[in-house]
Amino acid sequence: MGIHKYFRSLNELERIIRCPGKFKFEEHSVAAHSWKVVQYAKTLADIEEQNGAVIDWKKLYEITSSHDYGEIFIGDIKTPVKHSSLQLRSLIQQVEEGMIDNFIKEHIPEEFKSIFYQQLREGKDESVEGLILEVADKMDQVYEAFAELQRGNTEKEFVVMYRNALIKIKDIELKCVEYFLTEILPDMVNEETISSIDIRQITEEALAL
Repeated sequence: MGIHKYFRSLNELERIIRCPGKFKFEEHSVAAHSWKVVQYAKTLADIEEQNGAVIDWKKLYEITSSHDYGEIFIGDIKTPVKHSSLQLRSLIQQVEEGMIDNFIKEHIPEEFKSIFYQQLREGKDESVEGLILEVADKMDQVYEAFAELQRGNTEKEFVVMYRNALIKIKDIELKCVEYFLTEILPDMVNEETISSIDIRQITEEALAL
């Protein structure tokens, strides 16, 4: 079926809902998440570039736009489960990568196989683009969890998601992280909220670790 099979499969990302099984005021699909990650990443990369970094923009757009394609095969596994152990996370990644590999072998024309292997690979690594992807991915967790907490959702999972994402972001050594923590996050925390949860305290505790 060729590349049509790939294009057709993208519809499935619209039907996979993030953080399944929990009450949410707003539901977000994997497709919407991927689009937001690209938007975050391009601004984060602009900040890095302004501070002297050299950005491979083609690589950045490839890895950010395709970073969750594998969820077509395995769905969105809850974050606490996915990250409960390094061994489990590694096994899940192996399964995801194996299914992507099989998909490319079975459906992508030979002349495009190497391109798809490159574009659908795991993009999070120690390169500046890989680190930006990591920050952008966690930023969307921050924003999704914050929006739920702000509106009074007391599901514990959103507190954990918000806290853990902030902890991960703050430990990544990029100029855009400094900018996020000093310029963007305070604006977020200062927004009005109807939540009984003290978001400011959770934020301060996460950043102090």
